[in-house]
Amino acid sequence: MSWTLPPSPSLRCSAQPAMDAQVQELRLQLEKQCLLNKELENRNADLERHLQEKEKLLKKLQRQLDELDCQQERSNNDSEADVRKSRTAVIATEPIPEDVDITGTRVQKTVSESSLIIKAIQKNDFLSRLDDEQVAMMVDCLVEQELSQGNAIIMEGTEGNTMYIVAEGELLVTQAGRILRTLTSGDVFGELAILYNCKRTATVKAVTNVKLWCIERQTYRAIMTNKSKKKREQIMGFLKTARTLKELSDMQLSKIIDSMEEVKFQDNEVIVREGTEGNTFYIILKGEVQVTKKVNGQQKEIRKMGKGEHFGELALIREICRTATCTAVGPVTCFSIDKEVFEETIPFENLELHDDLNVFEDVMAPQNKSQSSSMQLKDFVPVLYQEGRYQGEPVTLGVGGFGRVELVMSVQQGKYYALKRVSKKHIVAKRQEEHVKFEKRILQEIQSDFIVRLHAGFKDIRYIYMIMEFCSGGELWTKLKEAGRFEESIAVFCAACVVEAFAYLHKRGILYRDLKPENLMLDRHGYIKLVDFGFAKELARGEKTYSFCGTPEYMAPEIIQNQGHDFASDFWSLGVLAFELLVGSPPFSSSEPQKIYAKILDGALKFPPYMGEAARSLISKLCRPRPGQRLGNTKHGIKDVRNHRWFGSINWQKLRVGQMEAPTLPLIRKGPCYINFDRHPYDWTQAEEDFSGWDEDF
Repeated sequence: MSWTLPPSPSLRCSAQPAMDAQVQELRLQLEKQCLLNKELENRNADLERHLQEKEKLLKKLQRQLDELDCQQERSNNDSEADVRKSRTAVIATEPIPEDVDITGTRVQKTVSESSLIIKAIQKNDFLSRLDDEQVAMMVDCLVEQELSQGNAIIMEGTEGNTMYIVAEGELLVTQAGRILRTLTSGDVFGELAILYNCKRTATVKAVTNVKLWCIERQTYRAIMTNKSKKKREQIMGFLKTARTLKELSDMQLSKIIDSMEEVKFQDNEVIVREGTEGNTFYIILKGEVQVTKKVNGQQKEIRKMGKGEHFGELALIREICRTATCTAVGPVTCFSIDKEVFEETIPFENLELHDDLNVFEDVMAPQNKSQSSSMQLKDFVPVLYQEGRYQGEPVTLGVGGFGRVELVMSVQQGKYYALKRVSKKHIVAKRQEEHVKFEKRILQEIQSDFIVRLHAGFKDIRYIYMIMEFCSGGELWTKLKEAGRFEESIAVFCAACVVEAFAYLHKRGILYRDLKPENLMLDRHGYIKLVDFGFAKELARGEKTYSFCGTPEYMAPEIIQNQGHDFASDFWSLGVLAFELLVGSPPFSSSEPQKIYAKILDGALKFPPYMGEAARSLISKLCRPRPGQRLGNTKHGIKDVRNHRWFGSINWQKLRVGQMEAPTLPLIRKGPCYINFDRHPYDWTQAEEDFSGWDEDF
């Protein structure tokens, strides 16, 4: 039997320090490991943050790369960048005098003089888009002017109304004293002045004795407008002789004219061939057409047709084979429409846009009217900047060519309003009296959630005042410049709000004519409202108006060409707006207005690689050169725009009643009531007094 003795106390005491040291060592190692783990976690967080920053940077660089690709593609070897970085200048309407005697201004010219003028027109960016008849009329109406060496033809900063073509001699072009170029025989200058009243951007002086051909704006516009009106009346008369179309109203025939294309054929060119399937209707505008039919294997002439006669009308209404061959005898110009376009244009039962718009009629309208009748100008006080460089000055929300918009508060209600103040003298100088009165009348009648409200109008000896609804979200233009370009969901929502505004206006016979981001405001819910009705016009269906007005980048081709325009021009501008919201600049842009107009008339849309197929489809259909073929202006009207797949995410019923959550809300900054607006110094100068009495009924 063996016994195990317990360790002696002295041994236990000697082992304790060793164990404590071991525990301490383990504790230190554990703390080190915890610190290491913490450090690793911090490093991981830093790496994650750096990774996110790099991803953001990569996205930003990719976007910039896409935009550079887009700009390079759109520039078409142009040396300038086409991105619109500044607000566009607007062009006010100018009355066309009824009494301009075009025949009295015609000047006989030699063959060599006419040839020089035609060559000058053909090499000019804008004028080269005129048709042969317009060029011929211009050649007839250019008058001769001779100037001695040293004389100034144009002075920088002055208003101009004449275009010049150099016949003989040499001229020098300078800007702010700097020499730009020399003009010699065949050069054109001052051409913008025949489109609208604009300030000259350079000085032109005669280096030698010079001979010029010149034409004034009123003469040019009268030529183009009268030519367009007469041509339209002429084609209307031709259409009324077509048996298939005789039951259609003038309004419907007008729509067909808007959809027709001008086509040219050379001598002996076959226009339609017997036995082939027909799908196009033709009206002969110029030249002669031979009609032949195969008889016993030989082509036999049936007849010859001339100006005003037509053929192929049955092809518009049913599948049919051509019963004869039509061949051009010499050069022939026709106006044509094919079956597919015709079916989009006729019938017109739905053109009146019965869209049940009463779902968003404002039930508060009677209350607004009674409220506005009790308002007085003295009831409003200016809101002052609370900080910044303009601290203590009245808040200016916007500055335009026709006045200023200031932020005011109602003393009685404590509500904010936008006060539009315009110099009466300036209105008279620019001949805008009727437009200002019309703007006030229209805005008082309009009750739409997508159009800014007018609450009251006042006047004194210097100004007219309009008390408008205050949209605290600011201008869409400012937001677009901050973002560069919008995400598609934002662009879709903004465009949808504009569609609803147009539906409301067009149903009431009001043409808007000045769509652009600068005229779109965000309310506090992020919804878009249309503002500034200075260029709006009442128009009956089937009628045309011939004013040259609007914003160059947004003008439809028919406005530039003085062909007469209607509601279709608003749909063109909607396509331009959608493009600018998605890209950051309009599809047709340049620092030189002549180039803008030339690009619009060329009509070549170039899309960036990042733009989706649906957006491309919508913009292409809205920006069709022929107004009668534009989406929104065909037989189903604005419903075709709403039903386009690009608007697939929009619940139109919810949008109308304000129940859709606006994707624009993150664009609106929080802070003082004026935080979403650019800041402007207050204008303390007083306008001149005006006692002309034009505003008696204002």
